[in-house]
Amino acid sequence: MKVTKTGAKGSQLPTEGFTQKDSAEHEGYAGAHIPARITETDNTNTDLPKDGLLEKIVSRNNLNEAFKRVKANKGSHGIDGMGVDELLQHLKENGETLRQSILDGKYRPNPVRRVEIPKENGKKRNLGIPTVVDRVIQQAIAQVLTPIYEKEFSENSFGFRPKRSAHDAIRRSQANIQEGYKYVVDMDLEKYFDTVNQSKLVEVLSRTIKDGRVISLIHKYLKAGVIVKHKFEETEVGVPQGGNLSPILSNIMLNELDTELENRGHRFVRYADDLLIFCKSRKSAERALRNILPFIEKKLFLKVNREKTVVDEARKVKFLGFSFYSLKGQTRVRIHPKSIVKMKTKVKELTARSNGIGNEDRAVKLRRYIMGWVNYFKIADMKKLLQTTDEWMRRRIRMIYWKQWKRIRTRFKMLKLFGVQDQKAWEYANTRKSYWRTSNSPILAQSLGNNTIKGLGFIFFSDYYRQVTA
Repeated sequence: MKVTKTGAKGSQLPTEGFTQKDSAEHEGYAGAHIPARITETDNTNTDLPKDGLLEKIVSRNNLNEAFKRVKANKGSHGIDGMGVDELLQHLKENGETLRQSILDGKYRPNPVRRVEIPKENGKKRNLGIPTVVDRVIQQAIAQVLTPIYEKEFSENSFGFRPKRSAHDAIRRSQANIQEGYKYVVDMDLEKYFDTVNQSKLVEVLSRTIKDGRVISLIHKYLKAGVIVKHKFEETEVGVPQGGNLSPILSNIMLNELDTELENRGHRFVRYADDLLIFCKSRKSAERALRNILPFIEKKLFLKVNREKTVVDEARKVKFLGFSFYSLKGQTRVRIHPKSIVKMKTKVKELTARSNGIGNEDRAVKLRRYIMGWVNYFKIADMKKLLQTTDEWMRRRIRMIYWKQWKRIRTRFKMLKLFGVQDQKAWEYANTRKSYWRTSNSPILAQSLGNNTIKGLGFIFFSDYYRQVTA
């Protein structure tokens, strides 16, 4: 399909920046209608009838709650270098000025700081880090918009919504498969956050939000720009991924797709921009994909990655790191092999012999990783996986200590300290076997047994899994 580029006028570098109190070019498909640019004097006209929404956003209670959440989430600094720890004092001194500038429509958000995060495929994901002040304002907007849009959002969307999680999305998918919807359209929206059509998003927002001042403020955030290697770049398309507003704006835009899918009678599960459409046969799945593509590309002006979007059996796809399988007629959940590889790569990195991490710090980092990983994947069947992973990880930990004992006298001394008899301790202290081979020896299994390793501050996957699933 022929692809054409669409251009647009640029935004100016913000000239004002206060604080408050207590990407790539968009590509549209040939023949698609590109909506007229919406500016602050069109659909975002601040003279439109007001419903007091902006006053709710800048109210003392809402701003205080926004500040608390930003502080709790911590995070990196924006382009001004101000950290979360400096935020409170700054807001006390400048909060009223900031609040009034927002009400007067004079506030100009700062550009975001570009950060590139490596992806599994070797590519990079662009994150935009707003200043801590802009994070507070964005959070304040999101807190007011959330209860309004929660009434409109689909029951089939689960990402970035209160009292909903990836686990809920997996459970709903599991239920759909169990009921006979064994084929899926695994939809991949190419660089979704970077390619959102801002004019379309403003149009969608304007249907529900009647306070033009709020639309104008959101529009300013969309067009605030980005600093890349100390140079300012305009943001004509996309929603900066990394800001507090991005999740709800993402859901507002994709709720258009949710509504269309529901109107067509489809079963689907969406988590942010990850989408599965469930069908009973491969042909119906292929038909569903063929029929929904024009809506996504010509109505929402989003790009579908044709190479990564597939029609397949549900058990063969990866969704949010999980996959599905059948056991005795029941649909079960397990961890996708790629997620297992990623986990083992991280454990291997944390248990490398020469990564410069001290043993105490290593134990802390491993603990944090294991707890986070198990809490996310705990709904999957993984007891056997965790047992074998623990055995492998313990061997790597023993290898680390064996290398650190390096000298014969040190090895002899430490083996005796951990209860090995003199003769055996001396024999193994003089071994010429490799670190990895020695780590699997009965002597190290005895001297650095499971309880000893736990005593050194390490935890095991299986133990924590039993703890959180008891």
